[in-house]
Amino acid sequence: MKQQAFLGLALVAALSLPSTATELVIATVNNGHMIEMQKLGKYFEQANPGIQLKWVTLEEGVLRQRVTTDIATKGGQFDVMTIGMYETPIWGKKGWLQEIKPDAAYDVDDLLPAMRNGLSVGGKLYAVPFYGESSMLMYRKDLADKAGVQVPERPTWTQIRDLAAKIHDPKNGVYGICLRGKPGWGDNMAFLSTMVNTFGGQWFDMSWKPQIDSKPWRDAVGFYVDMMKKYGPPGSSSNSFNEILALYNQGKCGMWVDATIAASFVSDPKQSKVADKVAFAQAPTMVTPKGANWLWAWTLAIPAGSQKVEAARKFVTWATSKEYIQLVAKVEGWHAVPTGTRKSTYATPEFQKAARFAAAEKMAIDSANPNDSTLPKSPYVGVQFAAIPEFQAIGITVGQQMSAALAGKTTVDAALKASQFAAEREMKKAGYYK
Repeated sequence: MKQQAFLGLALVAALSLPSTATELVIATVNNGHMIEMQKLGKYFEQANPGIQLKWVTLEEGVLRQRVTTDIATKGGQFDVMTIGMYETPIWGKKGWLQEIKPDAAYDVDDLLPAMRNGLSVGGKLYAVPFYGESSMLMYRKDLADKAGVQVPERPTWTQIRDLAAKIHDPKNGVYGICLRGKPGWGDNMAFLSTMVNTFGGQWFDMSWKPQIDSKPWRDAVGFYVDMMKKYGPPGSSSNSFNEILALYNQGKCGMWVDATIAASFVSDPKQSKVADKVAFAQAPTMVTPKGANWLWAWTLAIPAGSQKVEAARKFVTWATSKEYIQLVAKVEGWHAVPTGTRKSTYATPEFQKAARFAAAEKMAIDSANPNDSTLPKSPYVGVQFAAIPEFQAIGITVGQQMSAALAGKTTVDAALKASQFAAEREMKKAGYYK
C-alpha cells in the first residue's frame, strides 16, 4: 500500500514538472573564438529556455578524428559539429549533412560570396561560417621604408624575395621572411599549395592524375626552399603558425605570409612589440593571381541523422548571425568579433576603426575562389586543398617531403618525385584511374 502511495506521488510530481529540455551536444575546436561562443551560450539558452547546450571542446586534430568517425559511422554523438571548408563539400555531396535553410532574418546574402560558395554544393548550403580567413602579407613597414622599398598592394614573389634580401639582418635578430615549414596538409601545404597555384601549378589534372612532379611545382618549391635558406630563420622546417607568430611579435620577422587572422594579433600592442610598425598587403603572385591566397572557414554543421534538427538549426543560425557579432562587440569589443564571414561586419565603422587590417583581409577573402583556383582547369573544389577524401593522406605525405627538402635532408627534385609516386599510388588505389 505504501509503495502504491509512493508511486502515485511520484507520478503527480512527474506530471507537474516541465517537459525536459532538449540537450544539444556541440563538438567544437579549442580556439579563442569558439571559447567565446561557449561563454556567450547562456544568452542563447535564456532566449530558448527549452534548449540546453552541452559542449565537447577538442584540439583540432582530435576534433577532426572524432567528428569524421561519428558522421561516417552514423554514431549520432553530436547534434552540431564544428567542421572546416575541406569537409563541408565532401560530406554535403555524400548526404551526411543537413541542408541549412536559414530564414529571411538571417540574411544569407550578407555572407561573403567566397564563404557561401565554399560551403555550398549544387547551390545548397551545408554549413554556416562561424569565422573565415584567407592569407595575406604582413610586413614591417619601418624596415621596408629604411630599404627604400614601397610594397605594392599585390606584390610578386620576386619583389618579396628582393625585399627579404635587403631587410635580412640576422646579426641584429631580424630575418628577411618567415614562412611555414612544419609538415601537414593544413600546415606547410596550406601555404605551399597557394604558392604552387600562383606559379601555375595544380594538385590534379582533369583526369585526376597528380601533377606534383611538374615544372610549376619545381619552380615554386625551388624558389621557396632557396629563399628560406638564404633569408629565413633557422629551424624553419619545424615552424608553423604559432611558432612564427611568436617570432613576429618579438620583432624577428621582416615579412610573413599566413592566415589573415594573424593580423589581429601582430597589430595588438598587448601581444606584439612591433604592433605600430606592421603593414598589410595581398598574398604575393607569380605567373597568375589565381589561388595565390587560401580560403578557410570554421563552420557549424548539422549531421544528416540528427534527431534534434530544429533546435540545432536555431543554434547554428544564432551563432553565425549578425546579432551574435553585435553581442561579441558589446561584451568584448569590436576587436574580438569573429571576422571573415559577413559583409555587414566590414561595413561597420567601429570594426574598421578597431581592425586596421579589415580592408586587406576582406580583399583577400573576396579574391579567393575555391571553384577556380588554378591556371590549368582542375577537377576539384578548394584553394589550398582538394576537397576529396584521399587528399588528407596525400597532403600529409607531400608535406613531409617538402619539410625534408627545406631542412636539407633531401633535394627538391627527389622530394617531388617521391611525392608524385605516393600521390599516384593513393589515387589509383581509390579508383580514380588505372
